[in-house]
Amino acid sequence: MVNIYKAKAKATVQGKVLNLTIDSADYEIQGIARYQNKIAFVAGALPTEQVQARVTEDKAGYIKAVTVKVLQPAPERSAAVCQFASRCGGCQLQHVAVTTQQQLKQQGVDSLIRHQTGLNTLPWQPMLSAQPDGYRRRARIGLWFDKKQRQLTVGFRQSGDKQITAISACMVLSPVLAPVFAALNQAVVTLDDPACVTHAEVLDADGQAFVVVRHVKALSLQQQQRFIDAWPDAIWLGEAEPGQFSYWQQTLAKPQYKLAGQGLTLEFAPDDFIQVNQRVNQMMIDQALQWLQVNSDDVVLDLYAGMGNFTLPLAQRAKTVRAVEGVAKMVQQLTTNAELNGLSNVVAYQADLHLPWPKAPWHQRDYTKVVLDPARAGAVGAVEQVVQLKPAQILYVSCNAATFARDAKVLLGGGYYLEKLAGIDMFPYTSHLEVMALFSRQ
Repeated sequence: MVNIYKAKAKATVQGKVLNLTIDSADYEIQGIARYQNKIAFVAGALPTEQVQARVTEDKAGYIKAVTVKVLQPAPERSAAVCQFASRCGGCQLQHVAVTTQQQLKQQGVDSLIRHQTGLNTLPWQPMLSAQPDGYRRRARIGLWFDKKQRQLTVGFRQSGDKQITAISACMVLSPVLAPVFAALNQAVVTLDDPACVTHAEVLDADGQAFVVVRHVKALSLQQQQRFIDAWPDAIWLGEAEPGQFSYWQQTLAKPQYKLAGQGLTLEFAPDDFIQVNQRVNQMMIDQALQWLQVNSDDVVLDLYAGMGNFTLPLAQRAKTVRAVEGVAKMVQQLTTNAELNGLSNVVAYQADLHLPWPKAPWHQRDYTKVVLDPARAGAVGAVEQVVQLKPAQILYVSCNAATFARDAKVLLGGGYYLEKLAGIDMFPYTSHLEVMALFSRQ
């Protein structure tokens, strides 16, 4: 008889509730504690607190947990300002005042960047921030229809869960979009199959509400009219297939927004990326122009250009702006926006910036300044090639501190120094902090 060795199952604390003392916080404002020989990352906990936390992950070197009860609160803890904060997954920092949120976020990002780059101090500038309420001009509204109970839920995903929690109002959503919850509740339940509507994208385009209804079955004109009647001031579109939109009213108006400081108007498609915080976006543009001091002698390379959010303001001052974007339809939209605003010194290209550039028509050595605004993955592959161009200045706008720190290390090793750094509080009440950095050649 053969005995087959079978390793004993490792003991796990997943699912258990632990008493933890929080020592510090990471750059995502998760509390950090020690449990036995592991680091514990605890959502919803602040430094100095004692909490009870339920373990959601138990890995070899760390555990993740969620606070279920605060035994000893930190002085910074405050009551949530939103009635849905305990269930909704949209805002993770409702238990901290906005000014304290910003301090904690910058402290966490500062520690991360210094650790990754080896810099002793960072040249922080004042944080870009604006009124935290009503800032979101875009949101995705979830819908779930329980066929057994014949009950519709309209709202956002629950914290740490795919389930939808019912929301009747959202304090961070633009006031222009406030009627969306009531309108969807009113219209969807009248359909023969309410489950055919899976979600809705809602957008405030300079005061005009757009609603894109994602549906997996065709909706008749009569059914479409029910949505229109529920909120007549909104422009309603259907999306039967991803990226395929049909207007339900007698209009083909495209969403647009203005950059008031520059007198520019940018059009975009309903599924194009835009910054959701309009006020902070304007501040970000103004600061980029101030830091770079672009003039009529400058040739600027704008990478990850989207549909022109930075490109067009730069082109108003520069000799030439060459813009590169990975999504072909956004390149076309950028070109259209340049034409709409009378800017003839913009040339747009489509390319995967993470691949080698040598034969690209925009790969030239006459650039005085470069702007990078990549997605969360950062600019790996691209940033190494930017260094080879040797521009005098590089402005890097990042939505992920970890990938920024990685890319910053490349720039620092390529003959640049970090001249300025500023936090961008694009998403108040969340753990997210964006950064803008100016690198100059030594």
